[in-house]
Amino acid sequence: MKQGIHPKYHDVEARCACGHTWKTRSTKPELHLEICSNCHPFFTGRQKLIDTEGRVERFMKKFGAQTVAGLKKAKAQKSAAR
Repeated sequence: MKQGIHPKYHDVEARCACGHTWKTRSTKPELHLEICSNCHPFFTGRQKLIDTEGRVERFMKKFGAQTVAGLKKAKAQKSAAR
């Protein structure tokens, strides 16, 4: 390794805005984060899926019959009609 070209690593305590702290190593002497895995909605399970402008309803109206169960039902009705 060449001398003098590598950054110094510090043992730091990372702090999140929610108050959670943990120890890690970084090239910066301090780490202050806005969001972490303890408070992020994706990791906590509090994330809500938002249906904007009725997109799910439009999709189901357009392609709802094309589900696997719908196709099997339609195929069974066709074979029963013969």
